[in-house]
Amino acid sequence: MRPLEHLTIVDLSRVLACPFASMILAELGATVIKVEQPRAGDETRTFEPFVERGGASESAYYFAANRSKQSITVNLRSPEGQAVIRDLARGADVVIENFPVGTLARYGLDYARLRAVNEKLVYVSCTGFGQTGPYAQRKGYDTVFQAMGGIMGLTGERGGGPVKPGLPVADLTSGLWVAVAILAALAGRAQTGQGAYVDFSMIDGQVALLTLAAARWFALGEVPPRLGTEHPGRVPSASFACADGGWLHVTASDQHWLALCRVLGLEAWGSAPGLAANSDRVRRREEVMAKLGEAIGKRNRDELGAAFDAADVPAGPVRSVDEVLADPHTRARGMVASFAHPAVGEFPCLPVPLKFDGWDDPRVGRPPLLGEHTESILAGRLGYSRERIAALREAKAI
Repeated sequence: MRPLEHLTIVDLSRVLACPFASMILAELGATVIKVEQPRAGDETRTFEPFVERGGASESAYYFAANRSKQSITVNLRSPEGQAVIRDLARGADVVIENFPVGTLARYGLDYARLRAVNEKLVYVSCTGFGQTGPYAQRKGYDTVFQAMGGIMGLTGERGGGPVKPGLPVADLTSGLWVAVAILAALAGRAQTGQGAYVDFSMIDGQVALLTLAAARWFALGEVPPRLGTEHPGRVPSASFACADGGWLHVTASDQHWLALCRVLGLEAWGSAPGLAANSDRVRRREEVMAKLGEAIGKRNRDELGAAFDAADVPAGPVRSVDEVLADPHTRARGMVASFAHPAVGEFPCLPVPLKFDGWDDPRVGRPPLLGEHTESILAGRLGYSRERIAALREAKAI
């Protein structure tokens, strides 16, 4: 048995942040009913890259955040469709939505209306800037939140302009915040019997991640500069170019310093006064980085990495995606799985990275076809008659 098999989640969200959250909970056992627009579905069904096999074309983007869910198509603008959502909420534990502020209130599907039919409901609203504050009505995407939340300003080469990370970190970390919020609210409900409303702002989530950068500002009045792969408070901690064109990232504390120098043939220099303590090396950053960079640049990436491993110096190769997915440790930990999709067949995926002792591990499921479960949910979960379902189709409510 998986830990969340007792939960039912009605997911009204689209695109990435909240679908990522609900997929995690689904693979931990929750029943997730993904509500999509009739005929069109979640807009990510049209996002590249596409898997094209046997005459079928499916979005791998959609696959990445929508496994293990059931799909029902409901027109939220239709009064009949709104009634379907209220019926689903009546028997649900959680509702997730990421519509612009005020949208679902106009449809009669806001927290106040749904709480009236289920007082134990946990209702999560995920918006760009939250329900309150001067930016509440603003629109935004992942990169806007990266920019306004500070991470883009911290990221980039020394002396260069801001750079976005290679993944949509604002969306993905927001999904993790939403999952945390849901689990926290449900744990609280287990104690009190009361539901809850969660107002989550994606910009708040990015500000909260500033952590150590904010600590430098609070403690020193310092805005951390862009340093590429270097750490503002630790030397060495950076990626170094190697002789074969690869890169090796090294992060060493004081206890690793002499071992690092020994591997590089720099023991005499590294043993000199004024280098043993990190604070000294930070003050002599330019000298230290130049000396290490020259020595590392004469060695091949994997050979030097193995030497550092043998000396217990923390280091790792800067790998490309294909290298990561082929890595024997990645494979040994089961971090590449697959699912069988009815249109395109077997397709690889990245499972939820949790291993349990006491519960069954998360289980990979396939993404649903658009509206695949509409009739079974309306008939089986809500008890709608065949005639009522036909009437909803006629009214274009589903």
